[in-house]
Amino acid sequence: MWENRVKQKLREGKVATVVGGWHNTDMIDFLGQFGFDGVWLEAEHGPVSWEQIGDMSRACDLWGMSSITRVNRNDPGLIMRALDRGATGIAVPHVNTREAAEQAMKAAKFAPIGYRGMFGGRRSFGVSNYFQQANEETIVIVLIEEIAAIQNLAEILTVEHIDVFFVAPADLAQTMGHIGNHTHPEVQAVIEKALAQIREAGKVAGTLVTDETVERYLAAGVQFLYTAWPHWVARGARDFLAKVGH
Repeated sequence: MWENRVKQKLREGKVATVVGGWHNTDMIDFLGQFGFDGVWLEAEHGPVSWEQIGDMSRACDLWGMSSITRVNRNDPGLIMRALDRGATGIAVPHVNTREAAEQAMKAAKFAPIGYRGMFGGRRSFGVSNYFQQANEETIVIVLIEEIAAIQNLAEILTVEHIDVFFVAPADLAQTMGHIGNHTHPEVQAVIEKALAQIREAGKVAGTLVTDETVERYLAAGVQFLYTAWPHWVARGARDFLAKVGH
């Protein structure tokens, strides 16, 4: 098995950068040259298929990047299959309770930690102690993205073997009555409080960042930084068209 770069960064107390967007293998190969630690494979809001997870994770491997797949629900079968297809990490949406967090974690870990189905997939080829290695190297991320999760955060944080507690702003804003407005002061206050609570519990905090917010979240101690590349293209496109008078 390859070393999981995002997990290693987090183990060392460093910041891990993960880039998302509309991906195919060529786009992942292009992004690899810039030094991101991982790629977010979007199987909740995006078109990523089971077959594509295998190829996309191989493209990540070429550049030593982690491949983190967000499944579309907290379903053990989906989690296990994404990992069996070659993803080195899993992101699970709408984790609102301690029980839900524990289910997500156990689905991603083999015994004695969890109950992931006993299958190796391509990452097991040539690895004699694969099941132990997979338990050590697989990244487990739970998304804190509803006000119910915020209310239960203290209990959620007691679940072991979760690598990142990721506060997701857009859905959180929606459940707070500020749909489409995650920059609302009430939403931002809840996000900042949640990130601080995660850090105070000795856990790794993650969230969505942009060029404008990344320094603020770094100062808040966020270690897992997820950003998306399409807004860089959008900004460049607007700048170019403005220069030619469009």
